Amino acid sequence: MTVPQGIQATFDASLKRASFERTISASANAMPKFQIVEDLTSIEAEWRNFESRASCTPFQTFDWLVNWQRCIGLRQGTTPVIVLVRAPGGELLFILPLAIEQVKYGRCLTFLGRALCDYNAPLLSPDIAQTLTAARFTELWKAIQADIQRGYPHNVVWLDKMPQTICGQRNPMCDLRTQRNASSAHSTDLQADWEQFYSQKRSAATRRNDRKKLKKIGEFGAVEFRTPSNPEETQGLLSTLIEQKSKKFAKMGVANIFANPGYTEFFNAIATNARNLVHVSALQVGANAAATNLGLMYRGCYYHVFASYDDGPVARFGAGAAHLHDLMRYATGHGCSRFDFTIGDEPYKRDWSDVELHLYDHVSGVGVFGKIVASLIYTALRFKRWIKTTPVIWRLALKVRSLT
Repeated sequence: MTVPQGIQATFDASLKRASFERTISASANAMPKFQIVEDLTSIEAEWRNFESRASCTPFQTFDWLVNWQRCIGLRQGTTPVIVLVRAPGGELLFILPLAIEQVKYGRCLTFLGRALCDYNAPLLSPDIAQTLTAARFTELWKAIQADIQRGYPHNVVWLDKMPQTICGQRNPMCDLRTQRNASSAHSTDLQADWEQFYSQKRSAATRRNDRKKLKKIGEFGAVEFRTPSNPEETQGLLSTLIEQKSKKFAKMGVANIFANPGYTEFFNAIATNARNLVHVSALQVGANAAATNLGLMYRGCYYHVFASYDDGPVARFGAGAAHLHDLMRYATGHGCSRFDFTIGDEPYKRDWSDVELHLYDHVSGVGVFGKIVASLIYTALRFKRWIKTTPVIWRLALKVRSLT
């Protein structure tokens, strides 16, 4: 039987279309591929290229993490476990900067540089939501963790301070079993005009009081907002910041992070080697740096990371607050549309912020011992959050800590 030519053409076209659709469907359903890399420098070019278009924070930039590993990670025996996840076609979907840390309860799979990253997260391709559903990611994570366990045995997985979204995209890591971190993060949207922003955020009476305090500060010497212009000046100001912060830690009864091996070297390295990322500044009063700061400027956002102030007589008049005003003015003048106070629930952050960002932790164990340890960590984290979110208990804890 001869099939009419027109019907045959239609049939052939239908077959081709069905075949094409099956090919696309098979490709879409194929599991993404991944590789695990230990040497950051071997993927530097690809990382930097992906970073330029990926959804991420400055704490996932190559500069931040490679300097952390060189100055701190190597000294404490941290092994990077960088996971590169690719679509079936080979294009990068995300980079997951993980590491194995040796801790007192064994070996822990965590984020690379986690202690000094206010936000721990992957770098995501801009359209990852179209490719990776929550169910698909959960399946993929099981394969990734199993492969890491084979090559880098560990007892516990501890992934903390994870934001729910990254540059507006859903963070797939939060599809794991998580609980709220003890702290939140806070940010505010800036305006093109600092004075307009300032007047909207602060009442006339508060602004008047700020001017009175600034006038009092001026009685101790000429007041100037200072940003170093060369590496030597930057390192000198960083030394002042570290000294001020160390004194504050001691008064608070908090362990001084700068006493840890490599921490001071890291901040000097990042401020020197990534000057387009790091901003160091001071509120200079005469010859004295009355307040100091280390911030990060990244993609139109100013990240307020470390700040401190001199505990001399000028501190009574709010040198730290005056410096914060200068920082927000500086951020506005340099094209930033957002000011991120990063992790922490200090009252001044809440006063300025209009966005509270919830952070999440994931803890799980491998084997019987690992599961017992993970359960203890999980319980301790829940208890810590209860303390920090119960004002009366938290105030008492701060008082006790300062006395120890």
